[in-house]
Amino acid sequence: MNFDGILCLIGGFGKFQKTLFVWICLPQIFLAFHMLVSVFTGAVPPHLCRSSWPSAGAPASLNFNFSHLADPEDRPKLSCAAPLNHSGAVALGGGSPTGSCQGGWEYSTETFQSTTVTEWDLVCDSASLNNMASSIYMFGLLVGAVVFGSLADKYGRRNIILINLATQAVFGVGAAFAPNFYVYIALRFVVGTSISGVIMNAFVLGTEWTGSKQRMLAGIITDYFFGFGYILLAGVAYLIRDWRKLQLAISAPGFLFIFYIWVLPKSARWLMANDRKEEAWELIRKAAQMNGKDLEMWQVHNVEEKTGVKKKHSFIDLVRTPKMRKQSLIVFYLWFANVFVYYGLSLNISDFGMNIYLTQMIFGLVEMPARTITLFTLNRSRRFSQLAFLAVGGTACLLTIFIPSELSVIRTVLAMIGKFGITASLSIIYVYSAEVFPTVIRQNGIGMGSMCARTGGVLAPMMYLLKSISPQAPMVLCGLCPLLGSALTLLLPETANKPLPDTIEDVEGSDLRFDAAALRPFFFCKGSPK
Repeated sequence: MNFDGILCLIGGFGKFQKTLFVWICLPQIFLAFHMLVSVFTGAVPPHLCRSSWPSAGAPASLNFNFSHLADPEDRPKLSCAAPLNHSGAVALGGGSPTGSCQGGWEYSTETFQSTTVTEWDLVCDSASLNNMASSIYMFGLLVGAVVFGSLADKYGRRNIILINLATQAVFGVGAAFAPNFYVYIALRFVVGTSISGVIMNAFVLGTEWTGSKQRMLAGIITDYFFGFGYILLAGVAYLIRDWRKLQLAISAPGFLFIFYIWVLPKSARWLMANDRKEEAWELIRKAAQMNGKDLEMWQVHNVEEKTGVKKKHSFIDLVRTPKMRKQSLIVFYLWFANVFVYYGLSLNISDFGMNIYLTQMIFGLVEMPARTITLFTLNRSRRFSQLAFLAVGGTACLLTIFIPSELSVIRTVLAMIGKFGITASLSIIYVYSAEVFPTVIRQNGIGMGSMCARTGGVLAPMMYLLKSISPQAPMVLCGLCPLLGSALTLLLPETANKPLPDTIEDVEGSDLRFDAAALRPFFFCKGSPK
């Protein structure tokens, strides 16, 4: 009997699994904080060169209204330039000769008390450093996806989650006390690697303990908590306007997760796949007891399953065999396309000129319906849900290029529909990809997929450089990438209400062995008490 059959007998989503999901979901709130906090800590408030003050020696707060910077034509004159004749301020709308600012900058404190930009003067000639900080953080996510995907398959999901929760807390708090910008981005890089380690392994741990019919909850429920963190961050940042205090506020609570050492279980599925059956059965008995199931009557039958020499697996096994190679490459592209378009759209539609805290909250709320609708589609079909939402997102983005620029409301609505489709698709790929990869290389597969996703996140801001070629180029990319992914999804297997594959042989030979291996757990399920 495979592990899905065991889950049917002990309960696929009983008290044990529900308690596990509490432990999995709580960190998601703080993961959202770390992922999105740079919107506030790295914000660029209105600023002006001190050499541009209306009268020499007078405080800018007394002699200058920052509302002048609302005019794009005046902004570069006042923000990054100083009059060469030193006879006064840069004339608004005038043509006075100017040079680079040498006297430092004065920043508006209307919205933010301080940010990394105001503390280290990351404006004008140094503005690219602010963008570099975001890129390095995203690169940390990519590195974490590769490193911790492999380590989790070797050392277990639980151990990697605990290590990364501790790393996230220590280095997150350290970033709040960074003495300079370069130490700050180094600490944020490490936080980024730990974020990937927690996100991937918490999701996989939940998936491996959950029955096939409830497995989609492993992705959707955690998405809700991430979305809640998305919204909650707006309120936290609104109350805490200093970047160091905000960074400390989102990081310090991470030390409370020390109690996970005693409450977070290992994956019995992973233990069995790694021939640690005694530990696995101990956990299974505990889960059965918590779920109110009788284990002893059928335990002996299961421990008699044949054992053999454990085969080592690596990333190469993702592409070694034909069917596994095809499925892996398609899933990797879907990860890339989803995140590439998700961040591409988020960067594009967020420039509304609205209050930044209100915008953050609205964007978090918009994602909730997208995640909710997948609850009604995933149990019917993973494959159709994936391709349908990709098609909706891609088509909506592609349609925007045919709408005249003066019809901005229609263009914005289409962009939001595109974001709706991509958000739903992104929720599904977490569930779908975990079911496509077999247990022995599942974490490797999720790790590589996450690496492709982070590559998409790093490249997303760069797509807007294509505007110099054509104003429609970014939205063409946002439309074509999901549509291609929708077509490729047709080549993937349907995994809804199917047992998870445990070995590569299960994937390669699933067509031959499905009747005998896959149906047996469902007969057990139907006969077992609910």
